[in-house]
Amino acid sequence: MLSAGVNGKMKISKSPIAAFFIFPFNVMGTIPALILWLSGGGLLFSATRSIMGGVAVALGLTIAYHTVSLFTEYGEGTPAPFDPPKKFVARGLYRRVRNPMTIGVMLVLTGEAVFFGSYPLLGWGLFFMTASLIYIPYFEEPELSRRFGGAYLEYLRNVPRRLPRFMPWDAKQDRR
Repeated sequence: MLSAGVNGKMKISKSPIAAFFIFPFNVMGTIPALILWLSGGGLLFSATRSIMGGVAVALGLTIAYHTVSLFTEYGEGTPAPFDPPKKFVARGLYRRVRNPMTIGVMLVLTGEAVFFGSYPLLGWGLFFMTASLIYIPYFEEPELSRRFGGAYLEYLRNVPRRLPRFMPWDAKQDRR
């Protein structure tokens, strides 16, 4: 996967490529393709549905790319469990909402369901959202609290989990 370097240049590294193929590629690509194939596809073509779904997919992919890039560049890791970030990342979209990657994935899954007019794809998106609503507060957040301590606990108090803040959080300004 390409990621924006600190100096603005693009670079390719193995961990983000592996992380992309293990999680996002399967969740947003392989599983939806399998669902479409097994369910016989979606509804007939609709220009309106295609545009709306395409915009949601493009926005979701942009968000997912941004969040993975932040992890690789500033966190010195990836979203994948085999190479988690070594440093706490509270930059970019993470200053507005704790789980922008999940929001990006949900936009992609919803966009795919709309684009193809597929209720089974919508069901997959709802399943993923439900699993995230359980996994994040009960497993991910306690683990991040253990790994990053006080900085993460302060972040939890100031940045919402699902609905983005209007103004980005600034830890330095909050300490004043």
